[in-house]
Amino acid sequence: MNDQGQRVTVVDIDIPFTRLVGIFIKWGIAAVPAIIALSVIFSLVFSLLWGLFGFGMMHGPTTRL
Repeated sequence: MNDQGQRVTVVDIDIPFTRLVGIFIKWGIAAVPAIIALSVIFSLVFSLLWGLFGFGMMHGPTTRL
């Protein structure tokens, strides 16, 4: 067998416009849960870092009544 393989050049992809719109709509719908999951993960990570480094204490001493 020949181990070099063959070179292929793609010249044209024929996708109807309505099919392409359907693909983009599916991607948009699929992006919503992904964005929600990423925002939850980022908020947990930044909350942990915020609490770990004590940025809430940077406003100075508080006066108690």
